[in-house]
Amino acid sequence: MIGIGTDLVDMGRFRRSLERTPGLRERLFRPAERAYADLRADPTERYAVRFAAKEAVLKALGLGLGGVAMYDIEVVREPSGRPVLLLHGGAAEAASAAGVERWLLTLSHTDLMATATVVAL
Repeated sequence: MIGIGTDLVDMGRFRRSLERTPGLRERLFRPAERAYADLRADPTERYAVRFAAKEAVLKALGLGLGGVAMYDIEVVREPSGRPVLLLHGGAAEAASAAGVERWLLTLSHTDLMATATVVAL
């Protein structure tokens, strides 16, 4: 095991951030993530849980916020529905340098909080 990361996101605070800064979606989330989230009338839950996963990846790699671009960490779903991480650019390089060969990911949310936990193997 290389590292474990977990993160919680306050749903109300994240919703306000998305409303105040419309360009935040494009800066943080890749096209497939935005397309998936925007299928919902209120996509905040899907965005917040993905943001939590991105921060959890940074923690598992031992990096702080800004260690790699959040845009380089992508959360997608397999046809089975299982969430998986795809790393690009600097995030892929950091994971490779740390020796990460595989990721485990779990996502969850309520009306109030979104959470993600990742394990880097």
